[in-house]
Amino acid sequence: MKLLNTAVALVLASSSVSAFVGPSGLAFRRNVAVNGIMDEPDKEVSMVESEYQPGLAKTDFAKKYASLKGLKVRTVSEAFSEFTEILGSPVNALYKNMITDIVGTTHLMVANARFSRNAIWSYGIISAVNLLLKNYPEPAQAKEIQDALFKCMGMDGDEVIAEAKTVEDWAQGKTREEVKAALSGEGSSPISDIATSVKDDEFWMYSRFFGLGLVKIMENVGIEMNADDVYPVMEDWMGAMGKSHYTACSDSDTFFKIRNKLEIMETMMKEIEIREKKRMAERLEDKAEAAIRAAEREEEMAKEIEAEEASDAEKAKQ
Repeated sequence: MKLLNTAVALVLASSSVSAFVGPSGLAFRRNVAVNGIMDEPDKEVSMVESEYQPGLAKTDFAKKYASLKGLKVRTVSEAFSEFTEILGSPVNALYKNMITDIVGTTHLMVANARFSRNAIWSYGIISAVNLLLKNYPEPAQAKEIQDALFKCMGMDGDEVIAEAKTVEDWAQGKTREEVKAALSGEGSSPISDIATSVKDDEFWMYSRFFGLGLVKIMENVGIEMNADDVYPVMEDWMGAMGKSHYTACSDSDTFFKIRNKLEIMETMMKEIEIREKKRMAERLEDKAEAAIRAAEREEEMAKEIEAEEASDAEKAKQ
């Protein structure tokens, strides 16, 4: 970069640039006056461009993922198009942005070569989807949305749910210290197995739903569900695996913010539902009152007709 900046400065300072030449990179002829002495007019200054070839770097990272060279990766737009096609029906307008976000976010995780699904991650994404869709207006479509999400990611939804259940069942009755011990790799459990694989993988990739899985485990062991109480536990647990806690703590904060927004939206939807039911009851009451008034008018009319007929009959006798 320093060499490039120097070259650009020389080009701009030169009174004339005769040519840009060179078979293997950027080159130009200088004709610059320095301290009143002309530099060699035909001297070429070359900058050799590095010829990058994917998968051929002599590093452990390149060797591990060299087999993926040239693999076509879907764009987020393509992933969402597949999700929409699988779902086959429009998403409720109130949920569209959130559904779009979770599809795009999940695709970016799964498409990464370093991604590796485990039961904690599965617990996190199932918890996130359940939180998002628990008050969805059409319960049948909520299940379809979940199935379409996993299918467009190339996953079996039932397998993901089963993996999440193993973590949830294991966490019941555990303490914070027991979970930390398992995350340190101690003992034999689904959590210790995951922690060991995470520790052994130099290029392990943290992703948001792994952090949310840990948050749900905290909920199961009785940690207060707020950002202040979760932060130190997250720091402690991620540290037990030898991994940084900063992104996980940030994701937990995001989780609580989204949860609060969903609770506000849920309250608004309930208020709308209550108002709509009240209006419907008022409309039904108005219809009932109108029907009663109509019946009363008919009864009065019938009495008047009967009285008139009786009067006409009396006159006819006379």
